[in-house]
Amino acid sequence: MKKGFTLTEALIYVGTLALIILAVGIFFLWTIKSSTKSKVMTETLDNARRAMEIITHEIKEAKGVYTPTSIFDQHPGQLSLEVTKYLPTGETSSYIDFYFCDNHLCLKKEGQPPLALTSNRVKVKNLVFSRIVNATSTSIQVDLTLIYNAPSPKPEYQSTTTLRSSATLRYQ
Repeated sequence: MKKGFTLTEALIYVGTLALIILAVGIFFLWTIKSSTKSKVMTETLDNARRAMEIITHEIKEAKGVYTPTSIFDQHPGQLSLEVTKYLPTGETSSYIDFYFCDNHLCLKKEGQPPLALTSNRVKVKNLVFSRIVNATSTSIQVDLTLIYNAPSPKPEYQSTTTLRSSATLRYQ
């Protein structure tokens, strides 16, 4: 009696092995795409949250809104605040600005170069400041939309985050 495989058995084994390798490969690619998508979404959301936290904090601590340089209710907006911190020597008040610069959200303190609040991996798609004034207070509503600066048009590199927040000036 001869030992070995028949041609049919060998084809079945090779076919089964090919299916297993294909399934493992597809799972591996799916895992990589899912991980990439998660990182892209996290990056976009973290940038938006951090920027929004900084803006709302500065609004709450501001002495007032400087309206001559502020741009409300349109994109790209600009918010200029009069503050009592970040003071140049000999000054009692100063100004800070939040604005759109080179696809980033920037913060500029008086007498200093602008600081990008968003990373190079995201772009500002929408930046709108709205002023809400009532009898006792002034609030600023901020609408911010960031998109991931995708190196590829593949779906796993696409992410958009939109945040809306408002803050009331404490010192008026």
